[in-house]
Amino acid sequence: MAGPLQGIRVLDVGLLVQAPQAAALLSDMGADVIKVELPGFGDQARFIPLSLEDFRSAYFTACNRGKRSLTLDLRAPAGAAIFCRLAETADVVVSNFKPGTMESWGLGYEDLAEHNPRIVWAGGSTFGPAGPDAELEGADLAGQAAGGLVSTTGRDGDPPSPVGVTIADHIGSLNMVAGVLAALHARERSGRGQRVEVSLLGGQIWAQAAEYTHFLLTDEVPGRSNYGHPLLRAASYRIFETADGWLGVIGVPAEAMDGFLVALGRPELVADERLQSLFMAPEDLAWFAGVLEDAFRARPTAEWCELLREVGVRHAPVRDYREVVADPGTWDNGYFATVSDGDGNETRVVGTPIRMSDTPLEPAASPPELGADSDEILRDLGYSDADIAGFRDAGAV
Repeated sequence: MAGPLQGIRVLDVGLLVQAPQAAALLSDMGADVIKVELPGFGDQARFIPLSLEDFRSAYFTACNRGKRSLTLDLRAPAGAAIFCRLAETADVVVSNFKPGTMESWGLGYEDLAEHNPRIVWAGGSTFGPAGPDAELEGADLAGQAAGGLVSTTGRDGDPPSPVGVTIADHIGSLNMVAGVLAALHARERSGRGQRVEVSLLGGQIWAQAAEYTHFLLTDEVPGRSNYGHPLLRAASYRIFETADGWLGVIGVPAEAMDGFLVALGRPELVADERLQSLFMAPEDLAWFAGVLEDAFRARPTAEWCELLREVGVRHAPVRDYREVVADPGTWDNGYFATVSDGDGNETRVVGTPIRMSDTPLEPAASPPELGADSDEILRDLGYSDADIAGFRDAGAV
């Protein structure tokens, strides 16, 4: 079945993660995504290899599957002119250059809107399009650090540590997709596209909206996670070490507490007055946390999962990637998928987190080779083979 964005054309001028991952999700939604890359070089993500012996790139594959590749030097007048012509056929442009870069090439929103008033132009940056840091370059770690996320991880007294994934880029990409979809919807009423701007910094602040609101209301910094969450002050909302790993306990409701204490092997605590209050004193919280830590170390994680399921306590094992991929539920839900590439080879890919009943999303298997679709795309724009050869001789394609 056709995806929800069938008939929408996206021009992806992005690099690495923020804009390319947004375009990848739009591709999963059925959009025709053309990846525009610098001739002879391409997206820098192509140069993050799996190893010194395996030059495939996980970053490039994950963020560029299902796209077509066109090489254009947008800095050259001929390359910019071709892009403007291509934009006349497009619905969306996404990029994550430093603010002002696309404008310096004559490819900003106002420039492209002259060629196509319906164009939705989405730009992602590190620190946002305004303010004293607008023109500073950065990447995922800059968003995590400047946005405050790094200050929340780990335990009091330990050095700060970033999250082990490109989470700022990822959240930025989702915000970009949301903005693009909203702009396409607004275009149905107005007939005009618009500029959409997101940033790594803005995405990190939005992702911590509750925690920042706590600070804005109290002028108190929530602090670090300390195995749980700084604002959810419950001894039973955190991860615990078990006999063979770690387990997350996601809070214990009052109606499940008696069964929980019995499962822990501490039935005598059912009548303990310290556990009868909804809001425990700090010293009581520390005491109960110690009780739980001692108890959970006595059994392996799998046993605890069975016991907690029986007594109706929310929980989740702390898993590594191998364990997550081995979980049949992640495949049943389409979070991972086996798909065929253009040569008929089956490969495992990260699927889509979104399920739609009538217009399902379909992840593709492979990213394009650099410039693999240039001639086809240029011919569709009306350029002759002689024109294309001339562009190549000039270094524009």
